[in-house]
Amino acid sequence: MRKTWLIFSQAVTVALAIVFVIATLKPDWLQNRPGSPVPGLLPMVETTATTTTAGATTPTGYSAAAKRATPAVVSITTRKAPARNPHEGDPWFDFFFGDRERQAQVGLGSGVIVSSEGYLLTNNHVVEGASDIDVQLTDGRSAPAKVVGTDPDSDVAVLKIELDRLPVMAFGNTDSLQVGDVVLAIGNPFGVGQTVTAGIVSALGRDHLGINTFENFIQTDAAINPGNSGGALVDTNGNLMGINTAIYSRSGGSMGIGFAIPANTAQHVMEGLVRDGQVTRGWIGIEPRDLTPEIAQTFNLPVSQGVLITGVLQDGPAGESGMLPGDVVLEVAGKRVRNTAQLLNAVAALKPQTQASFLIQRGKASLTLKVTAVQRPKGLATARR
Repeated sequence: MRKTWLIFSQAVTVALAIVFVIATLKPDWLQNRPGSPVPGLLPMVETTATTTTAGATTPTGYSAAAKRATPAVVSITTRKAPARNPHEGDPWFDFFFGDRERQAQVGLGSGVIVSSEGYLLTNNHVVEGASDIDVQLTDGRSAPAKVVGTDPDSDVAVLKIELDRLPVMAFGNTDSLQVGDVVLAIGNPFGVGQTVTAGIVSALGRDHLGINTFENFIQTDAAINPGNSGGALVDTNGNLMGINTAIYSRSGGSMGIGFAIPANTAQHVMEGLVRDGQVTRGWIGIEPRDLTPEIAQTFNLPVSQGVLITGVLQDGPAGESGMLPGDVVLEVAGKRVRNTAQLLNAVAALKPQTQASFLIQRGKASLTLKVTAVQRPKGLATARR
């Protein structure tokens, strides 16, 4: 028995030694052959950054929207003639300070191509006072741009470039935007090159910011920085929802509060500038102010929201319709107005020579007036609507 156990132990030792030698010198001999998986184990497969369900591949992120929209967003470089020194030519000034060469001012911004004919949108403040404007596309091409028209009241400018095969961004339906919708901001911040940032719609209808005469901004937390002005705010389908215009910042950089002009407003301005050389806006000749709870209580009014009319132009459209100082405007063409900014935008949206209904609160009585708007006069002070 002892002899048998000794033989067995020696055989096991020799077998282990052979396995050790093979594992060291020929490890591939011990691996499974292709097509013979070890029971209970699944073969390794390559994975990608997509989710696969029943043979359909769904990409993650917003790369499709960015890929569609970015070619139509351009960088804009402007040059302004240097300001003339009031002492230029004074021999005493030249003697002490020398003949200093004046340097042109260079500005950077962004723009959006919205027509295959070469029309593009940007901000008025990007091109205001510029003597030369150069547009750079993402495909490496560049071209000088001419100003078709500007609208300082909305801070929108329309430029035109002469190039063929231009990428174009489609207008989206701004009225469908809701707070919480995902949006992308595309532009050229700080001149570093085209950049895409993502965020959500933080608020709609922002006004009383003191930026433009007509304010109805989309607020977003997508990072917007200097150089993004005039760039695109797009939805997840790559459609244009707004023109990035301004930020709230204490440092000069993004703090998560950016503002964009709605695309439908920019489109309306562009159509007017291209077709008529001016923007067509309604005007009725009134002086409004916000109705506060204190004013409503003082005049014993049954409403707490609306716009108080403090003055009416005697021969203006509102005066001819019977509107009086002390009236409170509640609705314009069926749309509720709660402050002067909303009233201004509602009146401006009226087509000249067309009649619109104004719901008025006059003391305890509620009445409807029919007002025929006219073309808003140029250079009109913002106090009169």
